[in-house]
Amino acid sequence: MGYTIKEAAQKTNLSIHTIRYYDKEGLLPFIDRENGARVFHDYDIAWLDLISCLKTTGMPIKDIRELAASCNDYETFVRRGLDILHRHKEKVEQHMRDTQRSLETIDYKIKHLPQMYKDKFAGLERA
Repeated sequence: MGYTIKEAAQKTNLSIHTIRYYDKEGLLPFIDRENGARVFHDYDIAWLDLISCLKTTGMPIKDIRELAASCNDYETFVRRGLDILHRHKEKVEQHMRDTQRSLETIDYKIKHLPQMYKDKFAGLERA
């Protein structure tokens, strides 16, 4: 089944403008065209979802473009595409560990800050 760009935008929660931008940037090498109009298939929707995931997790457009280019050939994808995804996964995992440490610091401050400032202000009142 083929979808229009409007339908693809609705299915992926992306704007039509964003999808056109991704196409212009070479991130959608598989898109079919009929009479000049883009026609999206289920695998294109899945690809757009992957692009959204990668963008949300901080992958630069140039790396997504490289991943898209590697998908034209199975051997290249296995060698290069999976390497790109593994490296990105490691970056995301490190970011998650860093974020978890930050969250723990915030939780600590929420728990202890009132008492710390109560003690500080009590000391000022005595002065």
